[in-house]
Amino acid sequence: MTPPTPSPKMPTVTEVLQHPAFPGIVWNLIPDRSGLLPVAEGRGGPFKISWEVHGEGPIKIIFIMGLGALKSAWQRQTLHFGHERRERYSVLVMDNRGMGDSDKPLMRYSSSEMARDCIEVLQHVGFLPTPSPSSPPASSPSQSPLSSSERCLHVVGLSLGGMIAQELAVLIPHHISTLSLCCTAAELENTTTFTENMANRINMLRPKPIQRSVVDTAHQIFPHSFLLTPDNVHLPTPNVTPKCGPPLRKSYMPGPGAPSPTLSATATANANANQQQTPAEAEYLRFDNNMQRFIAQEMHKRLNPGSFGLKGFLLQAVAAGWHRKTPAQLKELGDMIGRERILVMHGTEDNMISPPHGRKLIDRLQPGVGLILEGMGHVPIVERWEWYNNLIEERCALGEKLDGRA
Repeated sequence: MTPPTPSPKMPTVTEVLQHPAFPGIVWNLIPDRSGLLPVAEGRGGPFKISWEVHGEGPIKIIFIMGLGALKSAWQRQTLHFGHERRERYSVLVMDNRGMGDSDKPLMRYSSSEMARDCIEVLQHVGFLPTPSPSSPPASSPSQSPLSSSERCLHVVGLSLGGMIAQELAVLIPHHISTLSLCCTAAELENTTTFTENMANRINMLRPKPIQRSVVDTAHQIFPHSFLLTPDNVHLPTPNVTPKCGPPLRKSYMPGPGAPSPTLSATATANANANQQQTPAEAEYLRFDNNMQRFIAQEMHKRLNPGSFGLKGFLLQAVAAGWHRKTPAQLKELGDMIGRERILVMHGTEDNMISPPHGRKLIDRLQPGVGLILEGMGHVPIVERWEWYNNLIEERCALGEKLDGRA
């Protein structure tokens, strides 16, 4: 009998930090505009939200990120729309409150308040009209605080970002050209047994060695088959790709409260390597497989002081846990936006927000396009980036046509 083929060995954090591609894990995509905007005056603030606009085209897209992730997680989309097609698109990415370069106020977070953060940034960058000085705050969707009802905005939300996008759609339905909800839910429900549900909750909060933590996270959001396949991401080329610089060499020193992985002295030295760049170091390189690239992205986030911490993660998790849109609210949302403008997608191998959530959202919202994709995990923006980018292009083209701009 032929012995079974052993499973490929999972890469370690130490190996990834030593990999020559690690310093370029976050691409140096230079925004056209960026800043820190004080928001939420009278809503528990002010506190600052970090934002970037890439591109200068007429088609405006906001990408809203999910739980515990940074705006740089959209870099495959930022590159595609805001750099390689910058004459056609303008892209807004931001760090939600609690993450990245945004402030991390200690207060109750909610998807609806995070949507209001988005609106303030959208107004600030000119993606939405500013409110009339005499307009009272909006208390319902029919009382829009904005001075125009032009449909001018394409909204894309992933996971918790999809919940925020739902709330944004409720607040400004008549400004939305298309709405794309990816791997998200109308509300989080227990779709497993009580024992499995409690075990999953305990496992999420239990302190773990860094190696175990990043591997567990990878298996929650990606299919196993994806992780050990070759890294085939489309890389930018410095000084050829518009507004793209060479990899930034940074010193990764854990800040207060940040995880402290046990690394060999060699790995630490290589991870913290040096401001001097050879010609090869001025290029973006591929990893051996997708698991290595994911571990590198996670380590870049976790080793950057102030970018990622347990407090912000838990506060965002509270927002996800308390999000709820009833069938009646979803019907009203669909009526106001127009179902042909709405896309909902979910993967059958999503271990973060289980597939029944996507099926239920499609059933209740009745979007123009509802996709349950066989074999897809939680993060199509990474796992199926090329197909995903083309799909968002198609959605934008539909919205522009419906709005008479194409």
